[in-house]
Amino acid sequence: MSKDILFQVRDLHLKYRTRYGFVEAVRGVDIDIHRGERVALVGQSGSGKSTIASTSLGLSPRSLVTTSGSIQFEGQEILGAKDRVLNQLRGRHIGYVPQDPTVSLDPVKRIGDQVAEVLRVHRLEPKQVFHDRVVTAPADAGLDQPELRATQYPHELSGGLRQRVLIAISLIASPQLLIADEPTSALDVTVQKQILDLLDERASQAGSAQLLITHDLGVAADRSDRVLVMSQGRVVEEGTPDQVLHRPMHPYTQRLVCDAPGMHTQRRILVGTEARTRGAHQASTELGGAAETLRLQKVTKEFPLPGSLGGGTFPAVAEVDLTVARGRTTGLVGESGSGKTTTGRIALRLEEPTSGKVLLHGEDITAVRGEKLRQLRRRLQIVQQNPFASLNPKLTVSEIVEEPLASFGIGNRKQRRARAADLIDQVALPGRTLHGRADELSGGQRQRVAIARALALEPEFILLDEPVSALDVSVQSQILDLLVDLQREHELSYLFISHDLAVVRDIAHEINVIRQGRIVEANDTVSLFEQPHSDYTKELLAAIPGSSPIKAA
Repeated sequence: MSKDILFQVRDLHLKYRTRYGFVEAVRGVDIDIHRGERVALVGQSGSGKSTIASTSLGLSPRSLVTTSGSIQFEGQEILGAKDRVLNQLRGRHIGYVPQDPTVSLDPVKRIGDQVAEVLRVHRLEPKQVFHDRVVTAPADAGLDQPELRATQYPHELSGGLRQRVLIAISLIASPQLLIADEPTSALDVTVQKQILDLLDERASQAGSAQLLITHDLGVAADRSDRVLVMSQGRVVEEGTPDQVLHRPMHPYTQRLVCDAPGMHTQRRILVGTEARTRGAHQASTELGGAAETLRLQKVTKEFPLPGSLGGGTFPAVAEVDLTVARGRTTGLVGESGSGKTTTGRIALRLEEPTSGKVLLHGEDITAVRGEKLRQLRRRLQIVQQNPFASLNPKLTVSEIVEEPLASFGIGNRKQRRARAADLIDQVALPGRTLHGRADELSGGQRQRVAIARALALEPEFILLDEPVSALDVSVQSQILDLLVDLQREHELSYLFISHDLAVVRDIAHEINVIRQGRIVEANDTVSLFEQPHSDYTKELLAAIPGSSPIKAA
């Protein structure tokens, strides 16, 4: 092992023990990371990326079996090492930033106690300076009011702040290697950029090498010196970001680049026949006329503040004007907490506006109540963000899709089953899926079921609330293709809510940018990307990782 190589994986073979037998997870992987080098490990979910990370840290589940191979840190074998050895390395020499800060922090411990744990376990500082380090480490990680944050619990912080806490913990001992497993996948683009800038800055100051695990090719392009592409447990391509992402050689890498939003020059909604393109152009000229499906007029929503904060109200949405045309997709983008979801809930009449109007085909539905509101639900549907939480695990897929039909007394049992089978076919799932349950399906398959359920009542308008943010790029691409095809077939109107501008660019005809409850810019997609007017829009566009178009070979 070269003295310049800090971390080395050789011929690693890993498999999971299941009730159906063994499943290979990692097949003969080799990785070298030199001191100070940034290496990105990319690939879709299930390719083996996180399995390698957890094994390297000695955190793999009991069901994982090592068939053969070696993992060395500074020439020391750590694969299969005793806990005593691994405990000396973790935190002190190898830092780790896990993917989900919501489940990675102890909910019953204050932030300060969790930040200090590495110092206490490795006895790196005298107890009398613990307080200073507990304050300075979060401050170095970009947390405002660090003394206050040290006294708070994880649930009192936003996702971005919790992720900064994890970074503070991982870097407080200035480790030689930092392993970051999808550290920003749940964050909006501006917070993502801040977190990645912070990781680069702090790792550079400490002279740390980095292993960045991600399915986001844009992040890999911007934040690594070398990219390794994994598929089905193997490294199928390796090279500089320019080589791998601009001139991919392996068919799998080429497909990943083509699937990644922002990595291609052709927008998904523009792919189709010339007639469809002409039809879309015609619809764009009719926004104020017959083509209008849903409109929000001067919508405001205020929430009461608790007395401990002085009372009064908080304006979550302020005088929002927004139009969704027939057969068109309107994007609504902004950071977490900007008012996107509240606006969507008002559009669906799941939230009452404080003032303003909701119009469906020109009819004011703001004050609709009772049975009329219930019947309105047939025309307005939603596909939610998390396919793992939005489907009832106790029901079969057929029962999930049939449920809206049964609720409205549509058809008999045989007819509803036939309709469910037709919908499952429309979303390109095999017929046998109907007899299984949601927990037996992948994330992409679950989201297809959610879309089928939303289509059951033949709605005119569908709210898509971050429908692909929980999916890797390959599955994400499939879902976006499906949404476009269904829109063309049924002339559906979509309000597409997302913090990912690259995705919205791919699928939306028009985009509204919202900040602190107000629309700061609204334009057709091409104009907004090419000539943004708002400084905030420019900031969002600049934060898109890998924003320079990359052409697949």
